[in-house]
Amino acid sequence: MSIEDILRIKTIVSMAELKRNPSKIIGNADALPVAILNRNKPKAYLLSAKEYEAVLNFINNASLIKTIKARRGGKTIKVRV
Repeated sequence: MSIEDILRIKTIVSMAELKRNPSKIIGNADALPVAILNRNKPKAYLLSAKEYEAVLNFINNASLIKTIKARRGGKTIKVRV
């Protein structure tokens, strides 16, 4: 699943719905991210553990790419193995 898929929120629930049936809402988050609204404004996003880990991996990879680009063309050191 790509980061774009994770961020496409298709399920929206109110705080009242979440309080009424949290197990069902959490179960729905296994398939798709869920936006939690309070007074018709997003207050939180609920992701499955798998989707959350994918987001963390994406952030980590972006950070590594930034480091690699910053070091490209820099001084090199020979190492014996």
